Amino acid sequence: MGHVKKYHKVASYEAEKGEVKKAVLLYSGGLDTSVMLKWIQDQYEAEVIAVTVDLGQQADDLVSIRKKALLLGAKKAFVVDAKDEFAENYIARGIKANASYQGAYHLATAMGRPLLAKIAVDVASRENADAIAHGCTGKGNDQVRIEATAITLNPKIRILAPVREWAMGRDEEIAYAEKHGIPVPVTKEKPYSYDDNMWGSSAESGEIEDPSKVPKIERILKVCRLPEKAPDRPEFITLGFEKGLPRELNGKRMKLADLIGAVAGIGAVHGIGISYHIEDRVVGLKNRDIYEMPAASIIIEAHRALEKFVCTRNENEFKESVDSKWAYLCYGGLWLEPLMDELNAFCDAVSLKVSGLVKLRLYKGKVDVVSLESPNAIYDKGMVTFMKDYSFNQNASAGFIELWSLQMKLANQRRVK
Repeated sequence: MGHVKKYHKVASYEAEKGEVKKAVLLYSGGLDTSVMLKWIQDQYEAEVIAVTVDLGQQADDLVSIRKKALLLGAKKAFVVDAKDEFAENYIARGIKANASYQGAYHLATAMGRPLLAKIAVDVASRENADAIAHGCTGKGNDQVRIEATAITLNPKIRILAPVREWAMGRDEEIAYAEKHGIPVPVTKEKPYSYDDNMWGSSAESGEIEDPSKVPKIERILKVCRLPEKAPDRPEFITLGFEKGLPRELNGKRMKLADLIGAVAGIGAVHGIGISYHIEDRVVGLKNRDIYEMPAASIIIEAHRALEKFVCTRNENEFKESVDSKWAYLCYGGLWLEPLMDELNAFCDAVSLKVSGLVKLRLYKGKVDVVSLESPNAIYDKGMVTFMKDYSFNQNASAGFIELWSLQMKLANQRRVK
């Protein structure tokens, strides 16, 4: 056993004992936040106001979570319905930016955290609370996302991060919960930690943490069917996009939050969006997560294909670099960074022409775009066809090739000499 170093607070915004009388706790009902609800009362002698935010969680019972917070001693417990705000002001930006970090992570948790922080700051102001508390570890990304947003919105707010302070691992937390009669959804046999919203769910801990081990995926999944247990026939769906955002599903117009939920339900049945993902955390550690992102995987696939269809090659090439930078800023908790606004402005400009219909085939974990229609498509069937056609001047091709390859030819001639 290595020596556990005592945690020392060095940042000016970290709350100290004695200065916190009332704290707003972002409460998920999981192991960490359930244990700390009591721990804050005992260690800081402070009142706790629990705030649970409804981001369209696919597997959580928010009514039971609120009741649990009150049973554990919260003075007040709020459930804030933020589904439409999350969809229209956060996920919508992600869709336009083809939100994807280092491959197949579509940034569900990363987009949700700044909104949680914003809501916590608002509740703290309304309830005259001194501090905001969260259940993030000192090794993860979410501490960065929540705290950076909170102190940007209110530089005077204080932050409590009990997991950084208490020097308990998950086994010790489970023991603490058992000792104090705190019901938690985590056991030593099933130690997984989840974050869930309409855009996707993530799982960590247990054997997931060790990339050399094969995760017990059938025990981990909460949203999706295993692809091998999905229907034996493919399902086809059509998404209608207007200015970069999906507004219709199979011809039915829907508000964005409802459409995302409907697509998630369809995709989950077909095992779409399961990802074993290795990524670089903000603090520099390598990490593996298991993601379930049926809605995100389907919608991003459709949007990316339609965007490519209506944009020039130069636009598409440059947009890839914009999307990559957008993803890194989002993942890193810099939602309020001015560059983020500027990247969003570019994505908005491109999206003005990203309208049309995208038909997708869903089958046993795989999603394919099978047809596209758009009034803005840069496409001419007459020019592309291999059938007889005179609209494309093939006489010009040889001259084009001679000029296009001129520098390459000259450089190779110099090298030969």
